[in-house]
Amino acid sequence: WMGIFLALDYGEKRTGIAVTDINKIIASGLTALSTKEVIPFLITYCEKSFVEKLIIGHPKKFNNSESLVETKIKNFIKKLNLSLPKIPIVRHDERFTSKIAYNAILESGVNKRKRQDKYLVDKVSATILLQSYLSIYKNT
Repeated sequence: WMGIFLALDYGEKRTGIAVTDINKIIASGLTALSTKEVIPFLITYCEKSFVEKLIIGHPKKFNNSESLVETKIKNFIKKLNLSLPKIPIVRHDERFTSKIAYNAILESGVNKRKRQDKYLVDKVSATILLQSYLSIYKNT
């Protein structure tokens, strides 16, 4: 049976998490957690839900070189593969997700205090990352 996709907008301090609906049409923000809590959270989450694929942001610089956080993401992915070996992980270019997320929150009229809520930005970033992946995935 069909599962869902889950996307992670990895950050050194916080990681945003988004999920698709069962038809893989809509991405929704699930949560944002302290990065050290993400793997235990995912292990529990994947016991309850059939996650078909994990999409992890691939932050590149404008010139396509690797960003500084990439080494940490690769270490995180190694740990994730050990914890959830059956779930394939794909990377997706996330160059503009945080900026788009911030602008989306700004345009939604969320008040300033809420806008400064980094967890909200991370959750929205993960949602945008996942929606962006879905728009490409649908055409493959």
